[in-house]
This record gives sequence, structure tokens and C-alpha cells, in this order.
Amino acid sequence: MLEKIQELDSRLLVYLNSLGSETFDKLWLIITNQLNWTPFFLLMFYVIYKKIGGKQLLFLVLFIAVLITFTDQITNLFKHTFERLRPCNNPEINKIIRVVQVRKSYSFFSGHAANTMAVATFLYFVLKRHFKYLGLLFLWPLVFAYSRIYLGLHYPGDILTGYFFGALFGFTMFKIYQKLKPRYFPG
Repeated sequence: MLEKIQELDSRLLVYLNSLGSETFDKLWLIITNQLNWTPFFLLMFYVIYKKIGGKQLLFLVLFIAVLITFTDQITNLFKHTFERLRPCNNPEINKIIRVVQVRKSYSFFSGHAANTMAVATFLYFVLKRHFKYLGLLFLWPLVFAYSRIYLGLHYPGDILTGYFFGALFGFTMFKIYQKLKPRYFPG
């Protein structure tokens, strides 16, 4: 059963990865670089600041920092437990896919997918009453994580598992936030 799932995962990777072209490689390298998202984060924090104020924004940022740290460490635990080779390093597949970028770490599961989905889920539940179209925030993890498939760094299963854990951790952190917020911001 596991072999069939891995085979399907590899086939889907080959298909999705083959949709790329050299023309767009630089764009996807820009998208996958977390530092390039800084203007997006700054704009997002500014808009949130305008809605909820500075003290609550700092409280929110503290939760996001804890969430990313936790999610990242769990991701690393999984990577070192399962030791699944990234597609770019897997000799069974790296000759038939477009390898645009190489990383030496393991593949399962995607930290990019887990972290972005965790933050998007957390922010969605915390802020949905303040912003009408906040659901569009979920485009960020979709585009960000697809860049990992495009570049040959992750299988789709790595991304989907990252999304699952990210959503789970983000929702759990939201529940903790709900319990603690009244202590610091009554009323």
C-alpha cells in the first residue's frame, strides 16, 4: 500500500514539475525564498495593526513566533525520523524531473507548507471577524508550497502532509490564543 502511494506521489510530482519551464525558473526561485515575502508580511502586519492596535499585534506576533518554532521543530523531527530523500536527491527520479534547486536535507514533510499553513490557519481564525476576504490568505501557502514542487524539492505528499499538520497546529494555537487573550485583553 505504501509503495503504491509513493509511486502515485512520484508520478504526480513528475507531472506537476514538468509544467515548469526555464522562462519561469527565476520567478519560482524568488517565490520560494522566504525573505522575498517580507514586504507582504510587513503590509499584513500594518493592516492588522490598524485593525487591532499595537499591543494586540505584539501578542499575536508572539503566538506566531511560538507557532513557527513548534511547527518547524516537529517538521525536522519527522524529516530525521523518515529520512525521505528529496526528489532532487533521489536517483530514481532526479533524472526525469526538472531540478531547479538542490537541498541536502530530507523531504518528508515540507516545512514551507507546514509553517505557511499554520500561520495562515491561525491568522484566519483570529482575524476572520475583522477582514471580509481573509480566506484569500490561503493563496499564500498554496503558491509558496507549489514552488517546492516546481523546483524539485518536495513531493506533493510532502506538501499535503505539511498542510495537514500546519492546519492542525495553527488551529490548536488559535484555541490556546482564545483561552489566553481574555487574561491580557479583557472586554
